[in-house]
Amino acid sequence: MKLSPRPLHLLVARPCARSRDAKIIRSQATLQHCVVGCATQEGGQKGFREEWMPVLCLERQRQVGTAMAAVLIWISLLVGLLAGLGCTEAQQTTLHPLVGRVFVHTLDRENFLHLPDLVVSVPATGPITYHAHLQGHPDLPRWLRYAQRSPHQPGFLYGTATPADRGRQVIEVTAYNRDSFDTTRQRLVLLIGDPEGPLLPYQAEFLVRSHDVEEVLPSTPAGRFLTALGGLWEPGELQLLNITSALDRGGRVPLPIEGRKEGVYIKVGSSSPFSTCLKMVASPDSQARCAQGQPPLLSCYDTLAPHFRVDWCNVSLVDKSVPEPADEVPTPGDGILEHDPFFCPPTEATAREFLTDALVTLLVPLLVALLLTLLLAYVMCCRREGRLKRDLATSDIQMVHHCTIRGNTEELRQMAASREVTRPLSTLPMFNVRTGERLPPQVDSARVPLILDQH
Repeated sequence: MKLSPRPLHLLVARPCARSRDAKIIRSQATLQHCVVGCATQEGGQKGFREEWMPVLCLERQRQVGTAMAAVLIWISLLVGLLAGLGCTEAQQTTLHPLVGRVFVHTLDRENFLHLPDLVVSVPATGPITYHAHLQGHPDLPRWLRYAQRSPHQPGFLYGTATPADRGRQVIEVTAYNRDSFDTTRQRLVLLIGDPEGPLLPYQAEFLVRSHDVEEVLPSTPAGRFLTALGGLWEPGELQLLNITSALDRGGRVPLPIEGRKEGVYIKVGSSSPFSTCLKMVASPDSQARCAQGQPPLLSCYDTLAPHFRVDWCNVSLVDKSVPEPADEVPTPGDGILEHDPFFCPPTEATAREFLTDALVTLLVPLLVALLLTLLLAYVMCCRREGRLKRDLATSDIQMVHHCTIRGNTEELRQMAASREVTRPLSTLPMFNVRTGERLPPQVDSARVPLILDQH
C-alpha cells in the first residue's frame, strides 16, 4: 500500500468497484480539503487510486463560522457607531443671540428625546441634569450662564453677549440620566450678531424679590413683567437686556422657608425717555427716604404688584442718550516737577563723622567696668580686719577652749603615731564594760549558757 504524496490531505478509503476489500488509510489532516481514496488488492500487487473530492471539514466549518460571526458583529457595531456619530454630528441647533439683548435657551427633555434612533435616547421619566461647555474649553464663555433648580426641572442657558463676543460659538450640552446613567449630547451653534432696530439708550434695572432666576427666564413670566412695566413706562417698546440672579450680585441665600426667594435683577431698555414716576423713584429724595428705612416716593400706581414684588429702593436708571465727554488724553512730559508748588524736593544729606559715636560706645562701658574692678579690689584687699583685731575681740575663755581642743587633737595624733601606749580596755575582746571583768581567752564563749538557770 502506498500513501499519497500529498502530506496535508486526509485520505479516506472507500470500497472500489473492482475489489471487495477496502482499507481505511488516513494521513495528516488539513484545514482545506478532505480527499477520498480507494485501496485495492489484486494478484499480490497493491495499487492505490485516489479520487479527489473537495469537501468542507467539520472543524474548519466551526472555526470559519465563528470567525465570520465575530466579523459580522464587529462590522455591524462599527457601522452603527459611525452612523450614530454622523447623526450626532448632524444633530445641532443654530441660534442667533444679539449683542446687548438677553439670550435664553431652555434645556428640557423634549429636545433630547427627539434625537435620531441610533443615538442613545433619554427616557421620558427620570431626573436629568445637563453639563454645558464651550467647544474645546472646560467651561462656558464669560457672558453665558447655566441654571437648573433640580434634576426634575429644565435647565437654562442665559446671558447677554457683549460686542467682544461677536461671531460663532459652539456650545456642547450633555444630558445625564441619573437613574440609567445614559448620556446624550447636543450641539448649539450660536451666531452672535448686532441687533436690528432703534437703539435703547434708556435702561432701567429692577430688583424683583418675589422670584428666582429660573422663574423669570421662561418667555411667559418675562413677557408678563414687560407688560406690567409698560404701565409705568409709556410709551415705547420695552425689551429685556439682562437677567441676573441676586446671588451673583452679592445677595444672601434665603432661609428654606416657604415664600423666601433669592431675588433676580431684570434690566429693561427702551428708546423712550423715562417716565416721571420712574424719575421720582430714583430721585435723591427717594434715596434719602430709603436710607432711613422708609418707602420711596411713588407718584403712580404700582402695576407690577402683586405678581412681582419690586424693591423700589434698588432701582437704577441709566441714560445713554447723552454721549459721555471724552476723557482728556494726558500729555506725556519729561517727568521733572520743578514748577509744581506741591512738590518739595528732598535736601542733600550732610556728611556725618561716626568716630565720636564709636568711641563713646566702646570707651564708656570699659571705664565703668574698670572702676567697678578697682572698687572690688580695694574692698577685698585693703579693707580686711586683720588677725590681731579679731583675736582682741574674742574672749579669753573662748580662746582657752579653742587652744585646748587643738592641743588635745595634737596629743591624740601623736599617741596614735607612736603606738607604744597600752591598748584601751574597751577595745579588748570579751571585756565587760559594767563590771570590768575579762574572761580568759581559753574559755569557749559559745558554751556559756545565756541563762544561768539552764546550766
